[in-house]
Amino acid sequence: MVNFGKKLMADQVEEWKGYYINYKLMKKMLRQYVEQTQHGGKDREQVLKEFSRILDDQIERIVLFLLQQQGHLASRIEELGEQRTALLEQYDIAQVSQLRDAYREVGFDLIKLLRFVDMNATGIRKILKKFDKRFGYKFTDYYVTTRANHPYSQLQQVFKQVGIVAVVGALSRNLENLQHHEGSFVSIYDHPTVTLKDPIIDQVNHAVQKLTHATNFMQFLGQHSLIVQEDEQSGSEDRIDDQNYHFMSLMLNLVNTFLYMVNTYIIVPTADDYAVSLGAAATVCGIIIGSMAVAQVFSSVYFSAWSNRSYFRPLVFSSIMLFLGNLLYALAYDLNSLLLLLIGRLLCGLGSARAVNRRYISDCVPLKMRLQASAGFVSASALGMACGPALAGFLQIKFKIYWLSFNQSTLPGWVMCIAWLIYLLWLWLTFKEPEHFSKSLVNEQPSESGHQGNANLEEGLAQPLLIGTEQRQDGSSEDNDDSEVASENSHGPATSIASAYRLLTPSVKAQLLIYFMLKYAMEILLSESSVVTTYYFSWSTSAVAIFLAILGLTVLPVNAIVGSYITNLYEDRQILLASEVMVLIGIVMSFRFTPHYSIPQYVISALITFVFAEVLEGVNLSLLSRVMSSRLSRGTYNGGLLSTEAGTLARVVADATITAAGYLGTDLLLNITLLPPLVICIVSIAATLYTYNTLY
Repeated sequence: MVNFGKKLMADQVEEWKGYYINYKLMKKMLRQYVEQTQHGGKDREQVLKEFSRILDDQIERIVLFLLQQQGHLASRIEELGEQRTALLEQYDIAQVSQLRDAYREVGFDLIKLLRFVDMNATGIRKILKKFDKRFGYKFTDYYVTTRANHPYSQLQQVFKQVGIVAVVGALSRNLENLQHHEGSFVSIYDHPTVTLKDPIIDQVNHAVQKLTHATNFMQFLGQHSLIVQEDEQSGSEDRIDDQNYHFMSLMLNLVNTFLYMVNTYIIVPTADDYAVSLGAAATVCGIIIGSMAVAQVFSSVYFSAWSNRSYFRPLVFSSIMLFLGNLLYALAYDLNSLLLLLIGRLLCGLGSARAVNRRYISDCVPLKMRLQASAGFVSASALGMACGPALAGFLQIKFKIYWLSFNQSTLPGWVMCIAWLIYLLWLWLTFKEPEHFSKSLVNEQPSESGHQGNANLEEGLAQPLLIGTEQRQDGSSEDNDDSEVASENSHGPATSIASAYRLLTPSVKAQLLIYFMLKYAMEILLSESSVVTTYYFSWSTSAVAIFLAILGLTVLPVNAIVGSYITNLYEDRQILLASEVMVLIGIVMSFRFTPHYSIPQYVISALITFVFAEVLEGVNLSLLSRVMSSRLSRGTYNGGLLSTEAGTLARVVADATITAAGYLGTDLLLNITLLPPLVICIVSIAATLYTYNTLY
């Protein structure tokens, strides 16, 4: 990988060279301003105004050229439209084919223009970031606020491209009209569900989405699941994806995700009763629930590495581990063994194949379907989280078959045993291993870089986390941008957790801390819910199950509101900070301040904490994808793995906190377990404020 200045020079369209941002000049001016301010030649206010004027001139030149090119494209589409109108009278297949090719030529020129805007938008973001870094104050906030919100804003033309979107719409509509459907012409406006099959439109739409960082519902869900679209692909590469795509295999990955989340939360309403029946304290439920997360810390690593070579074998191994784990969990009751129960939960954690599920979507689902697949991944997780406790509420029966006991404690284990056995059989009979493994592994062995079309196989779990080659570079170290020569090793993927950690900037560390905090707060809320509600409100297992199911069902509507509306009104960092404050309010409201602890206080505070933690998770991952170093986009020890490990460790620590606090008495459990997330939340807010200016 080369620094951005060199990349900008190498990727410029020759005849457009005079219209790109003069990145080299801007860096030179920055160095001069630094020297002048250090020697007292200019004050900061003067530097701010001068640099703003220079950047205004740069952006104006870009925008005027952009408008000129948009006009050329619009004129060409208008001329082709006249030819298309003539075809309405007499349909000629040969002429339609020629006209379609002419529209495609416009599409290729449109993609070239989109790349022009993308390179300049990246240059603007990077030079703003450099200014803030060199001078230590928030020039970006001042510049973006004053320019973007002005009625004559030119910055909006670069980052919102209303004119380009109109050209895209005209091109899409005319190409769609050229498709002959049983003697009639189909309109994209009359039939919005009709999918245009022309590959050039897929490429154009992908380029637009990449450029604008669109935040519609599907893309928001994709960020939430650490899966977003990759950088632009050629039509041939997308056809390779189509060959690898197998719908049933995708369904099996989504079902694996759903069952695993059911398996995780199905025991939450009854874990305390199970612990008591085995002679332990009710608060040992924390260890029972958390032991699955302990094993997941290790399983995330080997599943991430294993998915470089196969998807089928990891899924088979996952199913077997979960079958055996649930079997031991169910048998522990009759064998009166807490140790056996914990071993069963550890085996379940060793079967966590979520890294494989994400990776399959990134590698084997066609680009045009990837957002829907990633939305399915999030939906499956949310439904599993809700169905687990709900299912436990229905298993309130008790009977025996020979010496085996079936009751509310053991039935979750037996039910999941049967579910995983059925899933394993389904997997064995219908899963199709993608064909690209044998070809890609041969091609990639000589090279460690993996930066061509088959790079997916080297990118590990973080492949879905990061959002494209150019954008990855935007998140890379600023020092790389200044260097003249960069060695291969300095830009290679991290080879261990330690080397990955050394690549973390303060911004990334802050985002990982936030992720740790929100997972900690959610785990405390969910895992101790049965003990707390039984102690204070005498809730039955069914009541706890309904409460947890309702919490789980809030995930999708909340994401729909945030993904479709909120992210279009506010910046991600604004939503991030506001959500942290709301989580803090929810935690504070959860404390028992008086002897009387009411149900409304508990329910309202739990809803606030859980809902805003969900909002926080999606926005946090979105920002994390922008500030993460490009070196963490590949390999086994990647950015996605680090974030997964942070969340899993938070669950482990939270569940251990519940069990440890239980030794001080159930009456103190609630307040003691809420203290750590309260402190971490305050620290995370401080970290967000400290790094706020770098989160864009």
